[in-house]
Amino acid sequence: MRFILAFIISVLCFSLHAQDLSEYKKGKFTRQAQYLPYRILYPLAFDPGKKYPLLIFLHGAYEKGNDNEAQLNIGGRYFLADSNRHNFPAVIVFPQCPSNDVWAYFNAEFDSAGVLKRAIFPFRREPTPATSLLKQLVDSLMTLSFIDVRKIYIGGLSQGGMGVFDMVARFPNIFAAGFPICGAGKISTADKFAKQTALWIFHGAEDDIVPVHFSRQFYQKLKKLGADVRYTEYAGVRHESWINAFHEKDLLPWLFSKSKK
Repeated sequence: MRFILAFIISVLCFSLHAQDLSEYKKGKFTRQAQYLPYRILYPLAFDPGKKYPLLIFLHGAYEKGNDNEAQLNIGGRYFLADSNRHNFPAVIVFPQCPSNDVWAYFNAEFDSAGVLKRAIFPFRREPTPATSLLKQLVDSLMTLSFIDVRKIYIGGLSQGGMGVFDMVARFPNIFAAGFPICGAGKISTADKFAKQTALWIFHGAEDDIVPVHFSRQFYQKLKKLGADVRYTEYAGVRHESWINAFHEKDLLPWLFSKSKK
């Protein structure tokens, strides 16, 4: 009897979770035989006659693929929370990077334990194929009458955090603000967006995958450039600093307060 009851509860819980994430409608952006899967969440009581902010969220390495599901594993339920949807109505988009691509170019060396020893971010002239498609997707979304083009935001974690640094450096005129979590990038690119895009950077002090010094250096560089930047470092936290970041009560109020002039 206990087994049957536990089984029923587990099925119900799974169904509720699936139903929750089904609020994110499936889409596929296609250009010249290439495509980028994405999920899109519209505001509660969506009114196409109104203007809404647009938020792009970039997943990490383990959510890559083409199932158009995995990218919602981290962050999907955060933006789906009733309190966030009520207080911060916005169009939320989770694109999915193919398994054989990355959001930002990098060359990495790892030790025998799989810890990143050294990383180089070449910041090539052209973005990665996935990021090129992402930019075109953003461009297409910005043409929609209900998108407020003054309030375009981008966030991401791990390799997605690397993508945030890459995207705001390439297209600073688009993004009003961003929040890279446990990310990294070419520090010198801060010059490209310091005066145009606000950032709130998050990282765990004991990150064993992406060393914290990347976020520290970005913050220091942006401060010197007079940027609108915040930095939060979590003592004792390893790579999963997104757990802490999503508990920051000021994150969404800060983000949605930013606007292009």
